[in-house]
Amino acid sequence: MSKLGQNYLIGTGLAACAGSVLHIAILFGGPDWYAFFGAPRGLVEMARVGNLRAPVSCLAIALILAILAAYAFSAAGLIRRLPLLRTGLALMAIVLILRGVLFIPMILWLPGSLSSICDCRSVNTFVVLTSLLCLAMGIGCALGARNTIARN
Repeated sequence: MSKLGQNYLIGTGLAACAGSVLHIAILFGGPDWYAFFGAPRGLVEMARVGNLRAPVSCLAIALILAILAAYAFSAAGLIRRLPLLRTGLALMAIVLILRGVLFIPMILWLPGSLSSICDCRSVNTFVVLTSLLCLAMGIGCALGARNTIARN
């Protein structure tokens, strides 16, 4: 694997780690943090009243991001080879690239379609930045999947 590809995977892993830590921090930041980071209004209200769905959602996202980081680091050669490395990276790449590419058009053309996922009713800085981040991470996973295929 090229040094650039390895660095891109490491960056993808670090971004996923940061996202995982952020989602855990949101648990401690409380409902205002949920709202600030784009959680749906219903989830923010659940956090306000102590409903378990709010922290479970944050923990689930944190776990998924931690797994993504582990797979990126594995493909970069920083940790041992994980099971189903190529398949896992390919699936993560598809999901992240679709998220990065389709989120903004969906908000523009079907404004209410994402209200259950995020509190996004219009394109704003948060939506653009998270879409770009997901696209970049998806490309990192795709590079990892491609390079994993090349190594076998």
